[in-house]
Amino acid sequence: MELIKHTLVEVRGLKLHVAEIGTGPKVVLFLHGFPEIWYTWRYQMKAVAAAGYRAIAIDFRGYGLSEQPAEPEKGNFMDLVDDVVALLDTCGINKVFLIGKDFGSITAYLVAVVHPERVSGIVSLGIPFLLPGPNCIRNDLMPSGFYITRWQEPGRAEADFGRLDVKTVVRNVYILFSGTEPPTARDDQEIMDLVDPSTPLPPWFSEEDLAAYASLYEKSGFRFALQVPYRSLGIACGITNPKVTAPTLLINGQKDYLLKFAGMEDYTKSEQLKHFVPDLDTVFLDEGNHFVHENLPKQVNELIITFLTKHCN
Repeated sequence: MELIKHTLVEVRGLKLHVAEIGTGPKVVLFLHGFPEIWYTWRYQMKAVAAAGYRAIAIDFRGYGLSEQPAEPEKGNFMDLVDDVVALLDTCGINKVFLIGKDFGSITAYLVAVVHPERVSGIVSLGIPFLLPGPNCIRNDLMPSGFYITRWQEPGRAEADFGRLDVKTVVRNVYILFSGTEPPTARDDQEIMDLVDPSTPLPPWFSEEDLAAYASLYEKSGFRFALQVPYRSLGIACGITNPKVTAPTLLINGQKDYLLKFAGMEDYTKSEQLKHFVPDLDTVFLDEGNHFVHENLPKQVNELIITFLTKHCN
């Protein structure tokens, strides 16, 4: 990590933490998910920089070393879209490849819909095109203890997480999200109760990695993270007839628990997806899970660099 430089860049009145490696006019911007942070891209940033690109990863507002907005509970996805575009303006970047994971992918798609002239291409890890709004994730078709339903309930996740230290919360979420089934609690359980304290970390995720994540979440906490993505997933963003015209690569882990969301695997594999993203290629990695870029970094890096090379003008 010693080659990656770190700065704070003022964007729309907030200082955002920016990690960067590599130089030149070809730029790749990485957008993390939850419970990730800029560090989640450690393998991809180095690989992309070695291939001749300027690699930038941010902590979204309210995450990690980036500043908190004044009213976190009013945050929504369009705040992140506006932050991305303002960051590009501040850094003098006209056009960029966006690589997103989890809700970072949703942000990348939205940037491409609203500002198509700024996007050279998109790589999404695990998330097909989704538009925030009432039908984004069909909680009503999932069990009542579904983790997103629980975390959308004001105060519930705060109380659940608050019983534990930050490092344990991140550890538990990483263990849960590495599984093949959506985390779902019984009526007499909370989501954190689903992890036995003796459960080891996934073999591809070290104690050092966990410490890096935990140190950043200890600064930011989870206040904004619970709002965006979870409590803002159902908030419509005012976009009708969305279309992503940029070339897009969707990399899925076949063992990603998200595929067990109601209708998600069918949608991901359907022609319906190409209505929203016409120039789409989809790859499934048999041993990939929700953190496919961390659990299979070499394969993911090869796919990303092939895509960048193909679409770099």
